[in-house]
Amino acid sequence: MLLVHGFASDGHTDWITTGWPAALTAAGREVLVPDLPAHGSSPAPSGSLGAVAITSELTRLIARLSEVDVVGYSLGARLAWELPAQAPVRRLVLAGVSPFEPFGAVDVAAALAFAGGGKAPSDPLTGMIAQMITAPGRNPAALVRCIEDLRAEPFAPVSGAVSVPTRFVAGVEDPVSQGIETLVELVPGADLVRVPGDHGGALRSAEFKAAVLEFLG
Repeated sequence: MLLVHGFASDGHTDWITTGWPAALTAAGREVLVPDLPAHGSSPAPSGSLGAVAITSELTRLIARLSEVDVVGYSLGARLAWELPAQAPVRRLVLAGVSPFEPFGAVDVAAALAFAGGGKAPSDPLTGMIAQMITAPGRNPAALVRCIEDLRAEPFAPVSGAVSVPTRFVAGVEDPVSQGIETLVELVPGADLVRVPGDHGGALRSAEFKAAVLEFLG
C-alpha cells in the first residue's frame, strides 16, 4: 500500500498524524509512506522536480512488489495518475485532485519574495502557496523549483491513461477538486465519492478512510 502526500506537506503530516497507517495495518495491509523529493525528510535533488522525475522515484520504490494499491492526495493524486502505466498498481484512489494544472497561475517570484521577508502576494492562489512553502520545516527555494518543474510538465489527463480500478474522492467544500467529474469520465468504470470538508478537512475525514477501505476490499 502506497500513500502519496500533497504539495508542501510530507508523509507524516498528511497520513501518519491522520491515522491512515493504523487504519490500514488494522485491515491487514503493509503501508509505505514516503516523503516526495524536496518534501519532509527527503532532500531536493540536483535534477528535475517535475512529475516525470518524481513518479520515476515512486516507481523505483514499488518496483519490487508484485502489486500495490495506491492512494494519492492533491499533488500526490496528480502524480499517482501516472503510476499504473509504470508500476504494478492493482487499485488506485485519487483524492483532492484538480483536473487542471494547479500551478500554472502561481506567481513564483512573488511567492519566493514573500519567503525572503517581502510582502504577502495580492493574488489569493499565490498567497496560499506562499504560506505553504514558508510553513515551519519547509524549504521554500526547493518547493518553488518544484512548482516550476511541475508546470513545465503540465497535467494533461487523457482518456485511457488509467485502466486499473479507480475511485475518486473529493471534499464537498474543496475548491481544488472542482471539475473532478471530468477526470472520472476519463477512467472506465471509475466512481466518485464526496466526503465532508474542504481540501484539508476531506483528507482528515473518517468518511475518506471509509471510502478507501471499502474500495480496496
